[in-house]
Amino acid sequence: MNNIEICLTPKLFQQYTVDDKIVVIVDILRATTIITTLFHNGLNKLIPVKSLDEAKEYKKNGFLVAAERNGKKVDFADFGNSPFEFTTDKIKDKTLVYSSTNGTNTINIAKQAEQVIIASFLNLSSVSEFLEKQDKDILILCSGWMGDFCTEDFLFAGALSTLLMNTNKFSFNSDSVQVSIDLWNMANQNLSDYIKTIHQYKRLVDFGFQEIVKYCFKIDITKVIPVLDNDYLVELQ
Repeated sequence: MNNIEICLTPKLFQQYTVDDKIVVIVDILRATTIITTLFHNGLNKLIPVKSLDEAKEYKKNGFLVAAERNGKKVDFADFGNSPFEFTTDKIKDKTLVYSSTNGTNTINIAKQAEQVIIASFLNLSSVSEFLEKQDKDILILCSGWMGDFCTEDFLFAGALSTLLMNTNKFSFNSDSVQVSIDLWNMANQNLSDYIKTIHQYKRLVDFGFQEIVKYCFKIDITKVIPVLDNDYLVELQ
């Protein structure tokens, strides 16, 4: 049996060992949803950077840049943080530099892991099927918000853990996994209503991003899985 663990925020990541584990990065609202969308729409390579200064340097060197802070596009960027901006005609076969408030920092924190993949509701089943075949322990790393716990990431962790447990190839020994599964089973009875209780839902709707938030909870609309390859994200082949 392979083990499932959930790290609730990046601040807790140092408490986990990642040797011989696959780290699954989750930032439902919105970085990992955006990244999944990018590769679904044909992006060739993504460079996740921690700071806006790094992103600005890439921009000066002619790279396309997507960057946001606190939910809003920064002034020098080509793109913000809406999945609807990244149409195939704009990004297919290109390289994009991306800096977000939470998700890209989380990716960089996890670089020392044996393998890092990007997960969202958009590619939920494909991620589960991939992990089932790897015969590795799994650490689901939730990006949270500014270091705090986020319900939407934990909810996804429950959805993924449920699928993995249904394969009979995984086990767990932590309350966090059990509670995430319980939360998913409860919320999934009426997901569209449940997500309205999430703090980040309310914050983003106040920005006028209601359709973006709805998109972030669409399940299994793509099979692509972005994976970290040294300092870049590429599509898993």
